[in-house]
Amino acid sequence: MSDPDGAMVLPEVISKEPLGPVVRQGDDVWFNIVKWTLSAQLNAEELGVTSANAEEMKASDNPSIQRLLGTSGNMGELLQLSNDWAYNVIEQVGNYGEVFERTVGTGSPLNIERGLNALWTDGGLQYAPPVR
Repeated sequence: MSDPDGAMVLPEVISKEPLGPVVRQGDDVWFNIVKWTLSAQLNAEELGVTSANAEEMKASDNPSIQRLLGTSGNMGELLQLSNDWAYNVIEQVGNYGEVFERTVGTGSPLNIERGLNALWTDGGLQYAPPVR
């Protein structure tokens, strides 16, 4: 399209299937890393961990935050990564909400509301298993 500003995202929902990260079939190690990265970003948003506060949150007394950021537990090792893998993701690109807002949300040119992409605690459908 020669004039991207001439396009718009329509407000109507025309599809309801869940969409998420996709990886090549047969690469189970990579699939687990991608799946748990999304879960970590959703957990980070729910726990209030952001790219701006991830470093200070490493000192949290909350066991869920400790496991998420790799200060306790061995989730990274189970994924064949360093135990601070989720901390690195969150610190560098943010939690799920930060990524959504920046790429397709109200902070982006697409200006899409979270709607059902909000966390379950905010009336949406997004939730993830705890990192442990």
